[in-house]
Amino acid sequence: MRALARDLCPPLLWRALASARGRLAPRHLPDQQNGQDLELYWDEEMAAVLERWGEGTTWTEIQLLMAERRGRALDIACGTGKVMALLREQAALELHGCDISDMLIAKAVARGINATRLLICDATKLPYQNEEFDYSYSIGSFEHFTVDGIERVLAEAARVTKTASFHMVPTARSGRDEGWLKTYQSFYNCSEEWWFQRFKRYFPVVGVINSRWEDRISVGKWFLCSKSTQVPTG
Repeated sequence: MRALARDLCPPLLWRALASARGRLAPRHLPDQQNGQDLELYWDEEMAAVLERWGEGTTWTEIQLLMAERRGRALDIACGTGKVMALLREQAALELHGCDISDMLIAKAVARGINATRLLICDATKLPYQNEEFDYSYSIGSFEHFTVDGIERVLAEAARVTKTASFHMVPTARSGRDEGWLKTYQSFYNCSEEWWFQRFKRYFPVVGVINSRWEDRISVGKWFLCSKSTQVPTG
């Protein structure tokens, strides 16, 4: 039955669903600046995966982290707008989103997200004013940037955020800095400490809590980043 399912399922979708990234044997690649799999974000099968991968884990967690917060919030790399839709019930939040893929943004609009609050852009060059948002967040996105891109996207997240910024990043289950890997996407699988030091360069206070998300090679961590002197909490 498993073999039949694999034969009937498109290869990319099979790999994504069978592994949630981790059950495929990862290949270690050189630290590279041009190895991102950006074309996946214009792929309908990947868009389908983005519609459900955070169920019961990160999507519940971001709702708790954003509960009863007020003001403007930015979803960095918002994809199809699934999380924005989940947060719409929090009436005190004015939600905005951005993503590099016009195809994914179109899906966000189709699901009812206000088009005037969505932008197609590179997250390393956010077209927003300094401290335009009270809060910002990302979920499972920053690890797909190159090292230079990670530095730039963190700097941008800090620049556009006034109060606090929340980011879920898969970290290496081994506790080692495994670097740039390739399964069905390229990504950095590094230790919690590796990521913590990078967040600390741009935010005065950084707290870390566990996410329920995990796969064979990674465990999810939320980096709770504050622009003040106190760790933000839910």
